[in-house]
Amino acid sequence: MTRPARRRIAVAAVSALAVSLLLPAAADATTHPGPEQGVSGKVVRTSTLPDIPLGAFSNALLHHSVADDHGVDLGGIGSDLFPAGRRGEFWTVTDRGPNGQIKIDGANRRTFPVPGFDPAIVKVKVDGSRLEILKALPIRTRSGAPVTGLSNQSGRDENPYTYDASTPLGFNPDGLDTEGIVRSHDGTFWLVDEYAPSLVHVSATGRVLTRYVPKGLALKGADYPVVEGLPSVFLTRKGNRGFEGLAQLPGGDLVIALQSPLLNPSKQVGEASGTTRLLRFSPHRGKVTAEYAYAFDPVGTVDPGEDDPTELKISSVVATGPDTLLVQERTDRAARLHRVVLRPGNNILGTAWDSTTTPSLEALPNPAAAGVPVLSKKLVVDLNTVPGAPKKIEGVAVVDSRTIAVINDNDFGMTDGAGAFGPDGRLVDSGVETTLVQIRLDARLR
Repeated sequence: MTRPARRRIAVAAVSALAVSLLLPAAADATTHPGPEQGVSGKVVRTSTLPDIPLGAFSNALLHHSVADDHGVDLGGIGSDLFPAGRRGEFWTVTDRGPNGQIKIDGANRRTFPVPGFDPAIVKVKVDGSRLEILKALPIRTRSGAPVTGLSNQSGRDENPYTYDASTPLGFNPDGLDTEGIVRSHDGTFWLVDEYAPSLVHVSATGRVLTRYVPKGLALKGADYPVVEGLPSVFLTRKGNRGFEGLAQLPGGDLVIALQSPLLNPSKQVGEASGTTRLLRFSPHRGKVTAEYAYAFDPVGTVDPGEDDPTELKISSVVATGPDTLLVQERTDRAARLHRVVLRPGNNILGTAWDSTTTPSLEALPNPAAAGVPVLSKKLVVDLNTVPGAPKKIEGVAVVDSRTIAVINDNDFGMTDGAGAFGPDGRLVDSGVETTLVQIRLDARLR
């Protein structure tokens, strides 16, 4: 099918839309006696999102929200993946929308080519080689206005600019850079956000009920309740590296993963660190109940040939038991899944490590040797060994005891730099598509 034909079909669809684990004992996360051998698997299905003009998608949800999409198609829905009940159906969420960086006078400027874009919760269905959109919920404020994906606070978040980095855009305290998603039994959604970073409770219709942020953030002017209920140490998050992974344990608690180490107490320390953090949050109690230290594998172990530790990220966490998770470690080119058990003895909430004291947790070259109860982990699957697995995997879901689904973030087909758009202001598409891939593993998940 030609690209124009695919676009016509997609526009029609949008118009309709408007109306262990191998259970040996886990190794200590800070020791690396040699490469671990996880299971492998094979791709059994690849489903691709068709080309849907972003303006058509957005305006079908919120009339006149996007005046010019600059030729950008819908993308970025691979920020996370959560089973929707029926086999082959999943909830996903977009991030803040198309964005990039252009260097002006030696400094990068963050561009928002479609500033009217509103992050959305999207329900998709695997239909053979096609990924079909069943439903989309724009995320809105208490009064019903779009939250948008624009930066929140001057001096803390990146200054937003137009697509060509020539004109500043305004900040928006309601803006969300949404990432992880789970759906509760009551039909509401929980999301995480990279800006504050924050945990966001959203109604079944897409309205923000509460946004939980770190103590001391002092976010003013939001059109929804903001609760400073997260540890203040998370104020030191690295820009564009806030919360990204979110899991829902069987008992209802949430586990939140920080994408990259905190810049605690400095950028130099944080960018050299190999330790990030998880939080456990009780929706019933409305509070954080535990915090955990998580140590990445060396970057060259996760992505052979890569030597920059800042490329390491957690983008997905998935509950597999009452206190058991799959945790994804990745770069943009590689990804591996580890089994992690959350034990009471690993809780660092309220201790010296839950602070900006010196030496900080992030400053320790070997946190376990310094007495930090770092989470133990066991490699489950190295997705680098699975031919056909996509790059930049951000969403992972368990389909059954032998099958997982993964989805990539295609960044809306954008690249960084002044060449992202042609002289006519239209996107020069990267050609990377949004793909949901189902993988049959060589051994059962337990």
